[in-house]
Amino acid sequence: MEKVRVGIVGTSWWADTMYLPSLAGTRKAIITACCGRNRERARKLAKLWNIPKVFTDWKTMLDEEPLDALIVTTPNDTHYPITLAALEKGLHVLCEKPLALDYTEARCMVEAAKEHKAITMVPFTYSFLPMTQTIKRLLNEGYLGNPYHLNFRYNANYGRSPEYSWRFDQKHAGSGSLGDIGSHFIYLSVWFFGEVTHVSAELCNFIERPDLDPSGQPYVRTDDFSIIVLTFSNGAKGVVQATTVAHEPTPWGQTHYLDLHGSKGTLRGWTDWEKTYKLLGAKAEEKQFQEIEIPELIQDGQQLGDIQKMYKETFRKRGQMTGEFIEAVASGKTCSPNFADGAETQRILDAAFLSSQEGRKVDIKEIY
Repeated sequence: MEKVRVGIVGTSWWADTMYLPSLAGTRKAIITACCGRNRERARKLAKLWNIPKVFTDWKTMLDEEPLDALIVTTPNDTHYPITLAALEKGLHVLCEKPLALDYTEARCMVEAAKEHKAITMVPFTYSFLPMTQTIKRLLNEGYLGNPYHLNFRYNANYGRSPEYSWRFDQKHAGSGSLGDIGSHFIYLSVWFFGEVTHVSAELCNFIERPDLDPSGQPYVRTDDFSIIVLTFSNGAKGVVQATTVAHEPTPWGQTHYLDLHGSKGTLRGWTDWEKTYKLLGAKAEEKQFQEIEIPELIQDGQQLGDIQKMYKETFRKRGQMTGEFIEAVASGKTCSPNFADGAETQRILDAAFLSSQEGRKVDIKEIY
């Protein structure tokens, strides 16, 4: 396939700043249609990115527009119906994380993708960045030896506002901090240390939010803080902490911390998305940490020094992640993370939710 005809459902800031720039920078992609509930915003986005067709109903778009692939960047409760309909039409699908509201939906999406021989992707963004790519390479080379435990912290501040947000409304989001940002580091944990067998978790709310949604209906508020303990099949342990209510006075309002320990040493990475993007390592026989070079080489081989520029260039201008999905569709090859990876992450999210509800450790086999 020389060119991939792409439609996108969802016209939020994320579509505008992540996917559309990335698609525009991917030579094999042709953005033929966009769909958003707000017609005016959809039209503005179409004009900005030279998209010929605008829809306000995704079903109409799938019926009327000839597409090869679909990007789904909408609230979580719409992922399942939109994706299944697209797969039925024979489309390849990139669907935002978390893949679904629960593991039952996610498993159905995996099965439908297999049935229709679709190429799929769930964009766990941070697995594409230079630091995590370097950690993965070092783990594959045996830097840690036998893995002992990891501790990942994702601190963000966007949940400090007491205003209503669909991200903290269970019927739309499924889960709050757990699914929105915790899912990123849960995926990384599995990518680094392997299969999870047991999950313990506590989900909390610190911010008082409105009792009613914008339509005047009561809703179930989701977590704005979560802490998850993972047991891996190799005996290793992991702790993933995700908060949306941390005070982080940085340009992006986020900081990330990654600690990994094993029989042969330790790896420690962190970033404030402003001045610090650093990976340290120490082998068991070493008395102090050494800074490990992070090759900031992306598709065209350009070296980037600025942290925010590196992030933006990686995904938006040079099309990594989304570009890999388009290339896979064009060539007929698989890509990752795919729906199976997204579903396994969702299974862990469901186990964490059950663990927090019932106050006990959950065997992952209980989620089926």
